[in-house]
Amino acid sequence: MKLSFWGADHEVTGSCHYLEACDKKILIDCGMRQGEDDDDGERETPIVPADIDYILLTHAHIDHSGRLPLMAKYGFRGKIIATRATGELCSIMLRDSAHIQEFEAEWRNRKRKRSGEEPYEPLYTLEDAERVMKCFVTYEYGQIIELCDGIRLRFVDVGHLLGSASIELWVQGGDTCKKIVFSGDIGNLNQPLIKDPQYVKQADYVVMESTYGDRNHKPVGDTRAALTAIIQRTFDRGGNVVIPSFAVGRTQELLYYLRGIVNDGDIKGHPGFEVFVDSPLAVEATNVFNQNINGYFDDDAMKLIRQGINPISFPGLRASVTSDESKAINFDNRCKIIISASGMCEAGRIRHHLKHNLWRPESTIVFVGYQAEGSLGRALLEGAKQVKLFGETITVNAEITRLDGTSGHADQAGLIRWIQAFEQKPQRVFIVHGEDEVCDSFAALVHEQLGLETTAPNFGASWDLKQDICLDSGTVFVKNKQPEQRTDRQSTVFRRLLAAGQRLLTVIRHNEGGANKDLAKFADQVNNLCDKWDR
Repeated sequence: MKLSFWGADHEVTGSCHYLEACDKKILIDCGMRQGEDDDDGERETPIVPADIDYILLTHAHIDHSGRLPLMAKYGFRGKIIATRATGELCSIMLRDSAHIQEFEAEWRNRKRKRSGEEPYEPLYTLEDAERVMKCFVTYEYGQIIELCDGIRLRFVDVGHLLGSASIELWVQGGDTCKKIVFSGDIGNLNQPLIKDPQYVKQADYVVMESTYGDRNHKPVGDTRAALTAIIQRTFDRGGNVVIPSFAVGRTQELLYYLRGIVNDGDIKGHPGFEVFVDSPLAVEATNVFNQNINGYFDDDAMKLIRQGINPISFPGLRASVTSDESKAINFDNRCKIIISASGMCEAGRIRHHLKHNLWRPESTIVFVGYQAEGSLGRALLEGAKQVKLFGETITVNAEITRLDGTSGHADQAGLIRWIQAFEQKPQRVFIVHGEDEVCDSFAALVHEQLGLETTAPNFGASWDLKQDICLDSGTVFVKNKQPEQRTDRQSTVFRRLLAAGQRLLTVIRHNEGGANKDLAKFADQVNNLCDKWDR
């Protein structure tokens, strides 16, 4: 019964935990590294995609699900277990991510072709994303799921995103049964649309996030009133309100607030203003929200629905899907609200809207979510005077502000409240999914304040859960260290070939005990292939 840590260890993105138990190999999340965490180099892990039996998914955000198509590309053919809403959101988010990968490869290859360089291969393709979606098996909150002999699990609503969950995992190893709880991303209280986090009462081991483990959110006050004030003063000076927003979750929360503002006429002197959701992904995600009401929406949202009111729709709401529709927004001189992805300003259409608005002192850029270290959003919040967009230096004259009360993550007090809910002390709490110093400081806080044994594991650390013994302390990575130079051929195409070979070994092992005639035929086919390529 061994637990290893292969992502979001002293980092905020790229969540991935690896459990070996009951002769099964299981990943809990398989996320993509983003912001400063994404160093353009792939950290090597011993995980062979073809060997993985199950992937348990806490929620659909790309930093928890974004490498699933890569797993399929390299031979994963197991099952992905998630809530129904998570499965539906992943269906659009992973396809969107694949589109971004392909678009970036096309852009790079135009340059490489001119310079005579080897073609760049995308991290994964739409075909890989569609293949991995066939692996999803979805369940509702509260169901006890018999994963395999000796392993059961249950999803608990953790209030972070539609369909987000903590995972309770019961593992039987011989005469020893251990319960492991993976927190996923713990939600904030009183968010619109979705329910507050539900708490788990018992566990032997807990793996919990620490995104805001070093701070508390400012008093929430009235988020709607704060947003109204931002819109009013921006429109009064003739500017646009530009909101970099995560397409899934945060955008729908903003629409909830804006419906109330528009419906009650809170903005004075600017009748009929328009709100543009400029993100095909956000438009599709909003449709998923509208289709997943029962069992997911909170009481306030359900009250509106029972009155025949769509809580995230209103007059003046415009959806921009095509690139032409997106471009037209910036040629409209009327005051408007633009909600666009990505939430950290690292990619997508938001960068075009920033280019057209950052230099304007009358406009306002409103941040409504976590900004990872090294991201453009973080730089703007920390007071950058100039930024580079599409090769052009843009002077920052716009008002830069943060809308407090909109974080989808629990703050330090919320994290403590979540871990305090355990009625009996877990043997150990593993602290992950936080910036480098935050993981250590929050682990120390939980130990000192609650008397719990805590560990903030490094990348690659592993633990024997039967004996509560560290098997490997892992690796400490130095921030901003330049990765070793490797050609794209070496890092993608050859790795893909290597993964195919590893999958072949897995398939061979699965055929043990088969009919001799079939095995002989299989062996001949493998040898013929080797004869063709042996050099």
